[in-house]
Amino acid sequence: MSLVTKNNPIRVMLVDDSAVIRGIFNRVISSDPLLSIVASASDGQMAINNLKRNDIEVIVLDIEMPVMDGLTALPIIMMENPDIQVIIASTLTKRNAEISIRALTSGAKDYIPKPESTKELYDNSFQYELINKIKALGEYRRKKLIQKNENSFSLSARTNSKDSLFNDTKSTISHSKKTTFHLRKASISMPDIIAIGSSTGGPQALSNLLKSLSKEITLPIFITQHMPPTFTTILAEHLAKNTNIACKEAQDGDLVEKQKAYIAPGGKHMIVEILNNQKRIKIIDSPPENYCKPSVDPMLRSLSQLYGPRVLTIMLTGMGSDGLKGSTLVVENGGTVLAQDEASSVVWGMPGAVTHAGLCSAVIPLTEIPLKIHSLLFRSVA
Repeated sequence: MSLVTKNNPIRVMLVDDSAVIRGIFNRVISSDPLLSIVASASDGQMAINNLKRNDIEVIVLDIEMPVMDGLTALPIIMMENPDIQVIIASTLTKRNAEISIRALTSGAKDYIPKPESTKELYDNSFQYELINKIKALGEYRRKKLIQKNENSFSLSARTNSKDSLFNDTKSTISHSKKTTFHLRKASISMPDIIAIGSSTGGPQALSNLLKSLSKEITLPIFITQHMPPTFTTILAEHLAKNTNIACKEAQDGDLVEKQKAYIAPGGKHMIVEILNNQKRIKIIDSPPENYCKPSVDPMLRSLSQLYGPRVLTIMLTGMGSDGLKGSTLVVENGGTVLAQDEASSVVWGMPGAVTHAGLCSAVIPLTEIPLKIHSLLFRSVA
């Protein structure tokens, strides 16, 4: 059941030095009755001051501003209220991409490109993306606060109550809320490749996952992270610098090699095909799938066709259900799907979709995924 209603809309603050941009975002956001603009600011310092006067849930934060820029304001905002969800808004420049990736790995949860023309403003895909990202993060914030309050109440009850029967009852209630899912056995074939899909919250999840992978794992890794052009280039550079994996933005014709991770370029789809008896990456400019470009589904379709049961798919945090059709094909061809669990996901859309469809062999916290990958490759198939 949704925690967001017309009587209790998500409370949003817009932070941008351009009154025009604030006006554009305001019109789009205000068109949805489940969202409410409660504050507006033209620089980072004003935004911080607004936190004391307004109960804000989601911030759409510009990067370049006078007085205090977005990157400077972000850690202060997170210190003032760690539960606030921040969406970075910037133009598609290399400099802004670098700053935005830093922000996404430092507490911001998602990114939205600023419309560069009137045509983009009235593009349904822009409005869909902005509204749904705010909704997803607002819902996530409310769920986390409920969970935090329940945990605090449970801890307080166990600490203060001398009635063991009461404590036993609370334990039973807590356990009864856990949802169980149908899990399937992993493939009996050892994986030859790893395929990862991610979106909202993905940059930080990818960084944490790749950092934690054992150096013994040398399989090629294919990653589709929902991001625009330029940003995927910077993301690949960031991951290459901060993990043990040689990451690169995939280019048309790249030879598939071990010990490398290939990231689908923004605005294009990444698939793998055989050319002259060699597996090579092909970058295609076909229409978006699931409102996404790059999309996880084309990647998984091609990998499943080439590798069959030797595909290990990992679905990380992300909005929507991109990757569901591709994961279904992976399983039908004998491959294995793992999903990040709801508690550790920023948005449990993509991993939740494959979980509810009964496609997963494990639904586990992000921190446990590296060990699970290792066990599938080197120990027993669980």
